[in-house]
Amino acid sequence: MRLIFVDDEPFVLDGLRRSLHAMRSEWSIEFANSGSEALEMMARGPFDVLVTDMRMPGMDGAQLLQEVKARYPHTIRIVLSGQASREALLRSITPSHQFLSKPCNVEELKEKIAKALLLSDLLENEAIKEVISCLSTVPSLPALYDEALKEIQSPYPSMARIGAIISKDLGMTAKILQLANSALLGVRAHISNATQAVSLIGMDMIRALIISAHIFSQFEQGQVQELDIPRLWQHSLATASVAQAIAKAEHAAKPTVEDCFTAGLLHDIGKLILMGSMPGKYRKTLAQVAADNISLLKAERETFNCTHPEVGAYLIGIWGLPHAIVEAVAWHHIPSVSGAKSFAPLTAVHVANYLVASAGFAHLGGESCLDQKHLEAIGLAAREPDWRQACQETIESMKSKEASL
Repeated sequence: MRLIFVDDEPFVLDGLRRSLHAMRSEWSIEFANSGSEALEMMARGPFDVLVTDMRMPGMDGAQLLQEVKARYPHTIRIVLSGQASREALLRSITPSHQFLSKPCNVEELKEKIAKALLLSDLLENEAIKEVISCLSTVPSLPALYDEALKEIQSPYPSMARIGAIISKDLGMTAKILQLANSALLGVRAHISNATQAVSLIGMDMIRALIISAHIFSQFEQGQVQELDIPRLWQHSLATASVAQAIAKAEHAAKPTVEDCFTAGLLHDIGKLILMGSMPGKYRKTLAQVAADNISLLKAERETFNCTHPEVGAYLIGIWGLPHAIVEAVAWHHIPSVSGAKSFAPLTAVHVANYLVASAGFAHLGGESCLDQKHLEAIGLAAREPDWRQACQETIESMKSKEASL
């Protein structure tokens, strides 16, 4: 794996050389003292990761990120910077995947880079990886996009209403969590709740992000008809709610319970990414599922050489969302492949995805069976009856709420 660090301060680059020397056996690391030098080096050979400062003379970090995104879209783009102007920060949001602030703990830096590189193994198709690396947003439903824009532009916008709107949309939820879990906005916390993320970011910055930085986008009218978005949302919300109920039944810690809900909500986000980035090919894939009576995963593998769980996990992973959520999205169909040895959001989402499909909330087919190998590996195979009870109670509660509306 090849990495390039860019900073105009020689002492910063010297510090990085010393700190990362032990990684030389695993990573090939280069250093550049300007954006132009970095582009010259990248022209001579591909790099997997770019880590750049923001405030540099001549070409600043935001300009460099834009150039790298356009020329080398497969490269993972990370900002490592201290103070920067609000204008520069807003310009860096679209082309960057993650944002780390100076001073940055070396172990944290290594961990972020290692996890981003590890995700590369999920996708065997380089063309798909390139498309995903270029994405700055996951398209949203036009009605919800317009609703969010209308609320933020109203005379008296409500943080609660904005959070509620974003929480109804998979694309907006993923994007707002990307920003909340970075150091971009001065927030250092593990955030897996969209409403909490909106509250922490604040009204002024939310307005600037939506109106100036265009952090959200929308599908064209009729573009996602074949995907049956209302059904996808119903399935995702049911999976999230049941995963949360399962976590509570296992007496999981509050952060884990929250991660279970968000992972359940985002577990099928790869379907939206594939439809948004390659609508023609994905429509044919969905038609193949219906015509040949095969699973969606098999049809996706035949068409793209990857599947929607891998695509979704790759994007939210390079965006820096919590690892437990990325893991759950990646392996929610086959958790035993992950090698997990204890209960985690992965377990809750896998079981919830299967149970809600059995309860009539499937989307484009459902699970054929539970991964008993995984359940036995974590010592919880006997808990299935209790999880089914939790699912039944949750589904009944959801139906009751819908009936009362």
